Amino acid sequence: MSDWADFDPMAVPLPSGTLVSTRHAHEGLPQGAVGRVVGSQGSTVTLRLADGRSVDLPRTEVVPTKLAEARYAVRRAEAWSALRPTAIVETVVGSRAWGLAEADSDVDRRGVFVLPTPWTAGLVSPPSELVSLDGSETFWELSKAVRQALRADPNTLETLFLPDARALDPMGEQLLGIRSAFVSKAIYGSFGRYALSQLKKLQQAMRLSDHRGQVLAWLRAAPAMTLDECAARLEVEAAIEAASPKARRRRAKDYIKQLYASLYDRGQLEARSFSALRAWATDGGQLEDTPRHLRPKNAYNLLRLLATATHWLETGEPRFVLPALRPRLMAIKRGEVPLEEVVAEAQAMVPALDAARARSPLPESPDVKRADEGLRAIRLEAARRWVAGNPGPWGSDAPTCPTPEPGDRAVLDSGDPAGQAHVP
Repeated sequence: MSDWADFDPMAVPLPSGTLVSTRHAHEGLPQGAVGRVVGSQGSTVTLRLADGRSVDLPRTEVVPTKLAEARYAVRRAEAWSALRPTAIVETVVGSRAWGLAEADSDVDRRGVFVLPTPWTAGLVSPPSELVSLDGSETFWELSKAVRQALRADPNTLETLFLPDARALDPMGEQLLGIRSAFVSKAIYGSFGRYALSQLKKLQQAMRLSDHRGQVLAWLRAAPAMTLDECAARLEVEAAIEAASPKARRRRAKDYIKQLYASLYDRGQLEARSFSALRAWATDGGQLEDTPRHLRPKNAYNLLRLLATATHWLETGEPRFVLPALRPRLMAIKRGEVPLEEVVAEAQAMVPALDAARARSPLPESPDVKRADEGLRAIRLEAARRWVAGNPGPWGSDAPTCPTPEPGDRAVLDSGDPAGQAHVP
């Protein structure tokens, strides 16, 4: 796909997050109004507009704003359609798995899929991840899942160890059969210390977010202000903490860059730049009340990770539902607990986390050899089914693998294969 002439924009799938614009004036919206897709149902698409409003529009009224967005959406949909039948493990995750769901909580699924052998043999790099149109289901390719699990990635270990993790194929049973090989004291860092560091960043981000309006006011009052000058002022006003003056200034500058990148991604700025932010501020641009990354969901989940890590390290067994902590987590989730209190509670949990690691029955490192043997065994089984022509998505019913198009430069790229196949 080299340009818009290669496909019909009206037929392009619109996954959550796609930046789109309206084709015509519609119910108070001008033609060309920009928004992000946040959901869809049947022939209706829900958009989050630049001013924070949500609107429902017919699919026929919106199109992707950028060719790259359309390419990505098509490739993602094609990969999902072709390879979803190759899933071998599936799990319901998130609040429903943690016993923290409410009536309107989403049902999210994660899992693992195995590429048919022909997909691994050519020049076109296959996708390492499958994502459904609405974003509620994500599946990692086997190799990616195994590597993530060996690093004690919380999402991957939860996917494999949650009580309702189920095998969709005997190869899934093989994977679940070796999951203990992935577990080690690395949980201490990936679950516990990671959660603590993210809470500290959340606290800093909250402090900085309180000054977003001031940043805009400064830019309105001094339209010639440079990025360095704005960062210097923010560093003082927000009392930014870091190891050195240089690091403090860099953190302030990074926050301002995150601010204009976020506004650009939501379609509110003409460009991803400080000058565009300054122009937007001068024109009277308004911010959302609460940035998405500062919503209570992030804080309660990080506290949950700390408690989960402590129990797993101490007992050697995973436990994802925490009845004693549930009332507090729900209060945090509802925004009833100030972030400063959440951070203080997290700090108070550190001694128990450290003690659990010191006496943990878990091994120091994961069993890489066993994991490698398991990975090879599953790969060989998929190859055996292909060679034998067995019925099913790894044999006679395997989806047709992509082949390079004339002039396809992606096959010459030496970068990360996962990015080449899936991202424009």
